[in-house]
Amino acid sequence: MSQPGAAVTTAVVPAPDDPLVRGLLDRCRFPGKGTAVTCAVSGGADSTALLALAIAAELDVEVVHVDHRLRAGAADDAAHVMSLARHWGVPGRVVTASVAPGGDLEQRAREARRAALPESALFGHTADDQAETVLLRMLRGTGPVGLAAMRAGTHPLLALRRSETHDLCAHLGVRPRHDPTNEDPRFTRNRVRAEVLPLLDDVAERDVVPLLARLAGLAAEHADLVDDLATSVDPTDVAALRAVPAPLAVAALRAWWRTETSGAPPPDRAATERMLDVVWGRRRGCDVVGGWSLRRTAGRLRLERSGPAVPDH
Repeated sequence: MSQPGAAVTTAVVPAPDDPLVRGLLDRCRFPGKGTAVTCAVSGGADSTALLALAIAAELDVEVVHVDHRLRAGAADDAAHVMSLARHWGVPGRVVTASVAPGGDLEQRAREARRAALPESALFGHTADDQAETVLLRMLRGTGPVGLAAMRAGTHPLLALRRSETHDLCAHLGVRPRHDPTNEDPRFTRNRVRAEVLPLLDDVAERDVVPLLARLAGLAAEHADLVDDLATSVDPTDVAALRAVPAPLAVAALRAWWRTETSGAPPPDRAATERMLDVVWGRRRGCDVVGGWSLRRTAGRLRLERSGPAVPDH
């Protein structure tokens, strides 16, 4: 593996008039020229391509590298990213978000990374990542909101393929960092990538990534429509929630949850069912998730911070 910074000193600065860069940019969903953005850059090919394309899009870019301190090469990754940011003339900083080894490591690392970054931070996930996410969520029994997977607002490269980010790095003369955990079969996403997707390609006799990405897009349209319709429903009014179809009631409750809890992790299906039990009078209240509970009094709902479990009727 190259020394930190050694692979970036001759890297070409990405320019919007470069034909390869232009062709990729035309398929991305970046905000307008001059918009201030934070790019989450690990040093891998996808996030390096994100940084390159954001610069070529003439955005006001800041680079943030999140160090989870999970492996020996983490310090070298951080040095590489900061060297590349300096070489391309954008500010950068390293944020530590330590994650202890143990169960559910992928999810805990994702949550720590999200907490360490601005809510509007951009990520370099591609259509291949989107397809993997759709399959992972299907394995968990997700609904339409979950199938929508990642959204273009914070994932501007979703129309690109992973191979294209590698091609762009090679074109610009950047050698991306390699994370060996991306091949570790202990992580479910890696098995989906290495085993499930190739098997689906073989069974379907075609590349299924575009199909799964299209499914995510259709699910997103459906979820957005339901969310728009749900804005007319008062989520604190039990009678109003009972008067609409269950998908609208759930969407109204989820929107209310996001506002009231300031972005706490959303209720899973079991927690949502408990909330609906309160709406329909099968419970007076319930624990939801994250130390929050839902209570009903005189036909009105309220969310409260943690406390003793609320008894059922």
